[in-house]
Amino acid sequence: MHTSTLRQVIALACLTLLSGSAPGALAQDPPKPEEKPKQERKPGELKKYDEVITKEAKSQGGMFKVHQIGDKMFFEIPPELLGRDMFWSTEIAELPAGFGYGGTAAGERVVSWTRRNTKIFLRSRDFSVRSVGDPRMDESVRASTLDTIIGSFDVVTESEQKWPVIEVTSLFTTDPKDFAVKGQLGGATVDKDSTYIDRVKAFPENIETRSQITFNRGGAPDGSPFGPPRGGSNASTATAIVHYSIALLPEKPMMGRLADSRVGYFSEGFSEYGRPEHKVMDREYIARYRLEKKDPRAALSHPVEPIVYYVSREVPEKWREYIKQGIEDWQPAFEQAGFKNAILAKDPPTREEDPFWDPEDSRYSVIRWAPTPTENAMGPHIHDPRSGEILSAHVIMWHNVLKLLESWYFVQASPMDPRARKLPFSEELMGELVRYVTAHEVGHTLGLQHNFKASSSYTVQQLRDRAFTEKFGTEASIMDYGRMNYVAQPGDGAALIPIVGPYDKFAIEWGYTPIASANPDGEKPELDKIASRQVLDPTLRFGGGRGGDPTVQTEDLGSDPVAATTLGLKNIDRVMTFLVPATTKFGENYSQLADLYGELWGQRSQELNHVLGMVAGIVETDYHSGRGGDVFVPVSPERQAGAVDFLIENALVTPKTLISGDILRKIGMTGVADRVLGSQRGIMSQLLSEGRVKRMLDLQAFGGATYTVSELSRDLLDGVWIDLNSPAPNVDIYRRNLQRAYLDIADGRLNGAGATTTDLRPILFGNLEDLRGRLFRAKLKTSDRMTRLHIDDCMRKIDRIFDPLPQAAPAPAQAPIFRSG
Repeated sequence: MHTSTLRQVIALACLTLLSGSAPGALAQDPPKPEEKPKQERKPGELKKYDEVITKEAKSQGGMFKVHQIGDKMFFEIPPELLGRDMFWSTEIAELPAGFGYGGTAAGERVVSWTRRNTKIFLRSRDFSVRSVGDPRMDESVRASTLDTIIGSFDVVTESEQKWPVIEVTSLFTTDPKDFAVKGQLGGATVDKDSTYIDRVKAFPENIETRSQITFNRGGAPDGSPFGPPRGGSNASTATAIVHYSIALLPEKPMMGRLADSRVGYFSEGFSEYGRPEHKVMDREYIARYRLEKKDPRAALSHPVEPIVYYVSREVPEKWREYIKQGIEDWQPAFEQAGFKNAILAKDPPTREEDPFWDPEDSRYSVIRWAPTPTENAMGPHIHDPRSGEILSAHVIMWHNVLKLLESWYFVQASPMDPRARKLPFSEELMGELVRYVTAHEVGHTLGLQHNFKASSSYTVQQLRDRAFTEKFGTEASIMDYGRMNYVAQPGDGAALIPIVGPYDKFAIEWGYTPIASANPDGEKPELDKIASRQVLDPTLRFGGGRGGDPTVQTEDLGSDPVAATTLGLKNIDRVMTFLVPATTKFGENYSQLADLYGELWGQRSQELNHVLGMVAGIVETDYHSGRGGDVFVPVSPERQAGAVDFLIENALVTPKTLISGDILRKIGMTGVADRVLGSQRGIMSQLLSEGRVKRMLDLQAFGGATYTVSELSRDLLDGVWIDLNSPAPNVDIYRRNLQRAYLDIADGRLNGAGATTTDLRPILFGNLEDLRGRLFRAKLKTSDRMTRLHIDDCMRKIDRIFDPLPQAAPAPAQAPIFRSG
């Protein structure tokens, strides 16, 4: 052993001497220990946990464990959450100027994570088809509604507890198709170099992720409600902060409440098989919050969990209290459903109190304030499609909703409220209006649809009554578009701004009252009792906006459109008397005067159109079997004829008060004749529209007393051409425009693509023959040259209507030219 060691030392010394004496030789490092050969990983074998989740990982515990390592993100999923339903929602939290507003909802779906060997699949869940009562039918429905795989992820490792770990970076950085937002930003492809996960927060029941995604622009935004982008949006890219929320849904869904057409709730529809009706039944669960009594035996109880709305941090301080009042204005409605303090408004925690509070967190319902020029507000919510349970809501108040509210109130209510006769409005008055629009939008987030029938529930006398309007509001539902009380007159002292009304309280009672039942069908008898109160109380009725019903219109007030519009037009004339001093300021231009002058014209047209709705009107009352009488009742012939007379006397005349030289000399003197004609042409076109004519003919076919197409056509003819009856006709420019428009409309209904095939055709031809005779006789009476020329032109136009010029045939396609090269 010693001999061997000595030989090794001598040999090493010789080698060293030899190498050291060689010319140009370099010093050699001592030999490295032999490396062990790497063991190749077997197919399907996972990496070790610490090879993936290294010491550099920033990890959070929550619904899943979330690990961030550099730009990569990993989910570590507890096995018990595999297969559980989760709600995925996507929201554009921040975006460039001109593309809309922060907080835009961009999509939602129910998903689940499932495992197969070393793969995790993200599946989209579908609840549109369901079954009940028959296990065999259940199996058949399951076989027809397989959950679609929308994402596949390799399991890269497992924890000691056997929790699979997957990399999910691409889910939040590539704008995947099933969660895409690029359509709203005009994006074509994602710019990977400018895209990253900004932050992620893991909570016990949800994970909130924010990504900055940059798109290479490929065109204009798709389906954006904001029109073409403005400002700095002409860049070749568009960057957005996109918020992704994944929230665990209850393991046992809330029991759904079946929709009823008599009460207007948003709903989640599905088809149900296996029912005793022997057919596929289309069913709907209404959207509503989960609200349970602390004391189920008490008539009025606090809820186990109240509905809480946070007024987000960015909401301007001066509006916060008014917004809170608008939220809590719904408390009396919930008291009618048996709940005390069911809905609460709160400030969010400060950053010191809760640094993780985030308005985009899907657990919170939030009122947001968006600095965009959009004149609107919106109240969307997200709900569990399995049951209709509302999970959260984000009311968006765009900043320019203030401008819209000020305009409405000035045009409709300033004659009754001296505070509104000078712009800008005081903070107090604007606060009252902000409170109103908040209550309306919160109503949507509680599940309520618009109820356009509610504004026709009150009589004109009730709308002018101070005690009545202060108690019941100016419309039976704040969910209508009645706006301000333009029917009231100066000195009435009536309320002017809508409040939560009788229908709203009734609807919340119907939707939220707890009913002891094992299943949704078991609730129906009790819910029917509540809904049946509509039979005797018209203020509780719902109308969602189907055409032809004059009691279901927007921007209207009162049960009598003629009486309401008569009073409304008087108020428009009153506004004209102080329009200039209210809208002008020394040293500034007249842009606000021009804007509100245009708004007055719009208000006039709206009010006149409410009267138009009575012609061929059919009132629909959603009575159910055994609950009330006929569902459809035509407007009486007398009221229809009266509506046409009113339109002839008020819409088809020149509105002298609105044609004010004092105003037009400040904002522009051209275009006023076109403005007058535009309103009049619209009224005449709608009176003779195909839909209206067909409704009238249908009513005539039923027999009995009715206002006929022939009577309508004759009344319109007489009203438009009444100037010809004068002993010495003298037709001014406004009337000449009106009469030429009448002939254009008649021509369109008799010739060309819009020609009618109904009885209106022979009736109009007969009227034009009569009119030609009237024109001939009027020409003999007039001494006014322009009137005579106008009559000649109208007679030639009638001749062309009877014998229209043939339409030119399209030019034949040119044959291709071939050249040899």
